[in-house]
Amino acid sequence: MEEFSNSEAPTEENKKAAIKRSNSEGTELVVKVPSTQDLIIPLPTKFSDVGENLEELLRMNKIWANAITAQKPDFFAEHAKSQKPHILWIGCSDSRVPAETIVQLGPGEIFVHRNIANQFNHVDLNCLSVLEYAVEHLGVEHIIVCGHYGCGGVAASMTNKQFGIVDNWLCNLKDVYWKNKKLFTSELSEEERNGLLVRLNVKQQVYNISATSIVQRAWASGNKLKVHGWVYDLGTGLLEDIDIGVESEAQLCDQIYRVIS
Repeated sequence: MEEFSNSEAPTEENKKAAIKRSNSEGTELVVKVPSTQDLIIPLPTKFSDVGENLEELLRMNKIWANAITAQKPDFFAEHAKSQKPHILWIGCSDSRVPAETIVQLGPGEIFVHRNIANQFNHVDLNCLSVLEYAVEHLGVEHIIVCGHYGCGGVAASMTNKQFGIVDNWLCNLKDVYWKNKKLFTSELSEEERNGLLVRLNVKQQVYNISATSIVQRAWASGNKLKVHGWVYDLGTGLLEDIDIGVESEAQLCDQIYRVIS
């Protein structure tokens, strides 16, 4: 068994060489984590690194499960009993924005819903069901809407091109653009226009979530619940809080959206 610890900081070349040796020799490659209080840096393995072999993914899963069990023997047994996440994450389906990975939290810590361009549509029963379960049954205290710069859905919504069924889904984004059209001046570059709509979209989804009877019932019951708006930068790996938090009916974008008297 070949091991790397966080303190060793192996190079990319060493990691790839170790993966190849592990595959050819049938040995296990383990990244040792000294303490749960230390930052966990996942091994950046690509599908191509393992020969695009699904059987290899199953083997890597066993390595992962065994490594977790070695550190905390009762981890999976405890997780099988129940989940108690404090956060509901509504993010984009983009494969480069995995919720748990970018905030370094483990299984059971975040309840996740993802769709194209991280939208919350009031007629989307899937999203509404996720919200209701998270708020009323899991008792989450934070709802994070996370968009990301360079979002393909956002970029597509700012064109007149046809992309298929997704065109209907992107109409909501076009509405956000239309509502804020005066902000999209000719001085803005394409990248700046995209970034602006990414932030405006996150803001709109925060307001959409806050306008639901699900969230307002929680507030009326005295539950601690806040809706946040974040944006992720693919180029730096950093998250940005765009300061659009809503934690009471008084902070709704307009009192016309108040549904609980």
